[in-house]
Amino acid sequence: MRTILAINVARILAGTLASTLAGLLLCSAFARGAAAAEPSEEMVAHGKALVEAGDCASCHTADPLKPFAGGKRIDTPFGGVYTPNLTPDRDTGIGSWSDADFYGALRYGIDPDGSRYYPAFPYTYFTRLTRPDILAIRAYLSTLEPFRNETPQPELRFPFNFRVLMRAWNYLFLRPGILDPDQRKGPEWNRGRYLVEGLGHCGGCHTPKNILGADRRGQAFAGGPVAGFFAPRLDAAERSGLASWRIDDIVEYLQSGRNAKSHASGPMAEVVLNSTSKMSDGDVHAIAVYLKSLPAGPPEPAVTPPPEASMKSGAAIYGHLCVACHEADGSSAPGIYPPLPGNALLQSADPASSLRVILDGAQTITTPRAPNTGQMPAYARQLSDQQVADVTNYIRNSWGNAAPPVTAEQVAKARKGM
Repeated sequence: MRTILAINVARILAGTLASTLAGLLLCSAFARGAAAAEPSEEMVAHGKALVEAGDCASCHTADPLKPFAGGKRIDTPFGGVYTPNLTPDRDTGIGSWSDADFYGALRYGIDPDGSRYYPAFPYTYFTRLTRPDILAIRAYLSTLEPFRNETPQPELRFPFNFRVLMRAWNYLFLRPGILDPDQRKGPEWNRGRYLVEGLGHCGGCHTPKNILGADRRGQAFAGGPVAGFFAPRLDAAERSGLASWRIDDIVEYLQSGRNAKSHASGPMAEVVLNSTSKMSDGDVHAIAVYLKSLPAGPPEPAVTPPPEASMKSGAAIYGHLCVACHEADGSSAPGIYPPLPGNALLQSADPASSLRVILDGAQTITTPRAPNTGQMPAYARQLSDQQVADVTNYIRNSWGNAAPPVTAEQVAKARKGM
């Protein structure tokens, strides 16, 4: 058995060696070309727009006084990694990188020293970017203020702390290359697909992962856990997806962080603040067009109604604590407090986001298109695990909503993650 395993691993590593050499040769040939001209103002501006669309600032800024200097911890099921410094500091950033180095990082997930990145860096999505876009991103990053910032080493559990394993991972899950436009679709749809599946790397949060941290095949945009929250479905699922959302609803949500259907919270609020609210109207509309074209993926789970006692208790808690802002019928005040009937995130199979908001409270983000604020208090200290489960069951299964029951044990687990 050990011999067979060793042979299979050797075959995988041999296969990756060929593809890696091809990538390195391409990068080397690219580097040997004519010296690159100084980037134009248009190229730098285009790169800035791409960096915003890719939400690079959210992950690569740990200290607001040192934007893009890295050092932010990203927790994964395998341990923690820290984001690298993207400023042009020559010692700790990318100031000494060539264009070929940068191209190799985004296209193949290869560091200039030849080591492989972990897929917490979404190179599996960025590989779909065109070369001009990659170089425009590089051009913009070179204009940033350089900050010296040594980032900590990854803190991954054995055996994932051995980067050599990433060669096998890439062989299994990395498919380098740009997206070929679908000639049956219009330019707006293709632009939206490029932004969603490539630069925006929406699947990084909204697609469930397998035991090795790669996207589950056949479940694109079916939702997934992220940082204690649940990134909801982006497909046409009836209850927990975007079936009831119009294109304009998606546009409004991405530009302002709120609409008549939902409000952004948790990691998505950060995406809206740092990325989608800054994107051009055309790009946001293209994203909405593409998302509305996605068919429903895996079927939603059958729902067993919560126990009657839980619903009765939840109704009493809702009437005491929630009705003042959310109204008796859950209609709330769209634009200030999110409506509850038909709320897709609220009806997700995974209640993580609902539990986080109830336990921790929430603050409505403000953007140029939605400057008014709204706030929900935290109830972690005021309510027991069972009470949180009861009120969550009530709002997830009232006014036509339907979602799997939440237990006190689930609440206790969420509370430990605070």
